[in-house]
Amino acid sequence: MIKLSAPSHSLPLYRVASSRAIEAQALQASAPMQLMARAGASVAKLAMALQPDAGRVIWIVCGPGNNGGDGLVAARLLHGLGRKVTVSLIGAKADGPADARQALAEAQAAGVVIRAELSPPEHLGLIVDGLLGLGATQGPGSSELEGAISLLNRLSTPKLAIDLPSGLSGDSGCAKGSAVLQAQHTLCLLNLKPGLLTGQGRALCGELWFDDLGLTPSQMADAHWLGQDCLQAWLRPGPATAHKGSQGDVLVMGGAPGMRGAARLAGRAALAAGAGRVFLTFLNTSTALTEDADAQRPELMLMPPQRLQSSEGWQSLTVVAGCGGGSAIAPELAALLQHSERLLLDADALNSLSLSPTLQEALRQRAARGLPTLLTPHPLEAARLLNISTTEVQADRLSAAQALADRFDCYAVLKGSGSLVAAARSDELLINSSGNAALATAGSGDVLAGWLAGLWAQAPKQDPQAIAAAAVYWHGRAADARRAGPLRAADLIEQMHELRQALSLP
Repeated sequence: MIKLSAPSHSLPLYRVASSRAIEAQALQASAPMQLMARAGASVAKLAMALQPDAGRVIWIVCGPGNNGGDGLVAARLLHGLGRKVTVSLIGAKADGPADARQALAEAQAAGVVIRAELSPPEHLGLIVDGLLGLGATQGPGSSELEGAISLLNRLSTPKLAIDLPSGLSGDSGCAKGSAVLQAQHTLCLLNLKPGLLTGQGRALCGELWFDDLGLTPSQMADAHWLGQDCLQAWLRPGPATAHKGSQGDVLVMGGAPGMRGAARLAGRAALAAGAGRVFLTFLNTSTALTEDADAQRPELMLMPPQRLQSSEGWQSLTVVAGCGGGSAIAPELAALLQHSERLLLDADALNSLSLSPTLQEALRQRAARGLPTLLTPHPLEAARLLNISTTEVQADRLSAAQALADRFDCYAVLKGSGSLVAAARSDELLINSSGNAALATAGSGDVLAGWLAGLWAQAPKQDPQAIAAAAVYWHGRAADARRAGPLRAADLIEQMHELRQALSLP
């Protein structure tokens, strides 16, 4: 068993259907009750670690399926070790799974107190949720189970969920039904589920623990959870022959009047990420270029709009479009889509794209010409691009991210809790493991867009999905040291810059 916080290596994730197939194969390859015995022992071990006070009661609330069976095995083991344990069994069925029925019989024979009513015992120290697990795919399914979840949520006692907090979809990280458990700890068993790591899942599972029960799935993973290894290529010293011309050029187009700061933040981030030269082209501004690009960062340069009127002006540029662009970015998108060798569309560029079928078709045509494009929407922008509601996007973030990439034949970063990185028609969906609420501040998205472009400019031939994954992880990792309050966007850039030194390989 391990505690998962900041994984060093990317880990495979399996949706509910794959998880059920893995479980079925494991059951076929094991003796009866063997898998449930391992799971129950793991639950009991963690329960004792979380509640070491033998004078406090561990209350295990079990449902009618194998999730409840795991809880019953744990109850029997804890009882045998002299711990005070009480079980409430909700919705028991005579035709329930055979292993769960056997676990119940063995717990009763061992003298475990098992009740049908749901009332918390006195001197309660820990609640173990064994109600649903993977059974949350369609929601709790009964008023009795929903009532049990609601009651547990009203109690302040710490809660340990077995496999998944009851009521949480293992696929989407979205609550199914009207009730979902808020756990302080979740012990995921056999294989990791993506719903724990994106959307509401990150908040509902609390601290995440994992036990593979000694088995390695043979199935191809449905997604991967990013670890620090995604930064490996960026933490080594550069070649001795490097110079600014070899580090790539970035152009940030945006910053309409009143929103110059967004473009400047993206430009600063591109510089800090290591781009050799970074240019800003402000929208709706005088061609005389009477202002500095950024008085606080004189390294940033203004690019005359006239230079972009010839094809030579686009050569070798990695372009970020939309940061603070407002409606002024819309007239520029046709040329950007036509000429940019590498194009990242963010913010107002995405909103303009969502309103124009012509621009959307131009975006799809880029891939046919070998020109990669990366979209970085937050959920509302993604909803506009997909012509669905934000609620629908958040209800299945994995599918939404993949739909964006497939629809526009591009790469897509769906931002939010557990940001996702998708590539068109690819099975390699990535979920970020870093980041927290400190990033919920103005300009943090502009920083991500600029940092991503800065990395991309340095490695124009590398896989854009891998580059986006590194940028997203780096962005979140810089915020992980801050536990309270927002991390202002300009400070975030400096944190990301310093992180390179902190994580650099010898």
